Amino acid sequence: MVFDQLRDGYDVVVVGGGAAGLSGALPLVRSRRSVAVIDAGAPRNAPAEGVHGLLGREGTPPQELVERGRAEVRGYGGHVVRGEVASAARDGDGFRVVLADGRAVRARRLLVATGLADELPDLPGLRARWGRDVLHCPYCHGWEVRDQAIGVLATGPMAVHQALMFRQLSEDVVFFAHTAGEPAAEQAEELAARGIRVVAGEAAAVETAGDRLTGVRLADGTVVARDALAVAPRMAARAKFLSDLGLFPVEHPSGVGEHIPAEPTGRTPVPGVWVAGNATDLMAQVAPAAAAGLSAGAQINGDLVAEETRRAVAARRERASSGEAERRRGR
Repeated sequence: MVFDQLRDGYDVVVVGGGAAGLSGALPLVRSRRSVAVIDAGAPRNAPAEGVHGLLGREGTPPQELVERGRAEVRGYGGHVVRGEVASAARDGDGFRVVLADGRAVRARRLLVATGLADELPDLPGLRARWGRDVLHCPYCHGWEVRDQAIGVLATGPMAVHQALMFRQLSEDVVFFAHTAGEPAAEQAEELAARGIRVVAGEAAAVETAGDRLTGVRLADGTVVARDALAVAPRMAARAKFLSDLGLFPVEHPSGVGEHIPAEPTGRTPVPGVWVAGNATDLMAQVAPAAAAGLSAGAQINGDLVAEETRRAVAARRERASSGEAERRRGR
């Protein structure tokens, strides 16, 4: 598509053009706000064949969903701009946003919907299959691998939980202890009770044949045949550009990565900055990310209305005061 040119200033700049960012832009443009959605064009779900769990759009290819959203935002006068934001800083009562190519724009409010980056284990062959038959979410991809031979690679605190979730989808689930070591006694009992075999030893590579995964090779050379592999990556919010505003990613309470903390409305501790989607909620699927963006957009419009009303009241009082002074001088 042809992207819009960036103007000098907007009511709101939305950083990130996925489900959260575009959904956040919609209530703003429908409220006649000037909005620019700045999209770096690197969505997390790009490798996936379809979006799942989104009512009325089940199985829609991610790129098609984004294109529909862009058209909807542009249909109400919003701008969709290709670019990567390098920094954001306070500029008077608003913000100055600078892109990596040197372009700059001013905004009264910011909505950050940049998503997250998946930090994958350094196993040969794994990244190439990510989002296809190397998976992370049973709700996003589980149906597609139902009844197949599934492996779960222990890479974080949620690995046993992940194995139990995928067991709902297949009777053939293997838990690779990998570098995490043997599960604790209670977890080992849970896995055994559900018929999930634990494979000791460190994984060395993901085996493939043509365009499909075939198994996991261990450090001792043993290959365990698998059709799919579940991995819980460490997740990190894409938010380095917020550092000049004093906003930094912090460890998520679940221990699965770093996020930008915010109130349920998306409001951050920095006045005028909201965040929505995976940048703050690391485990949100497309539907809740879009809902959070919609809510944050409405909150931002309400915040702007309140500011404009305060200014209008102050101006009205000043006019009334000036008028009273004129009347007194005319007596």
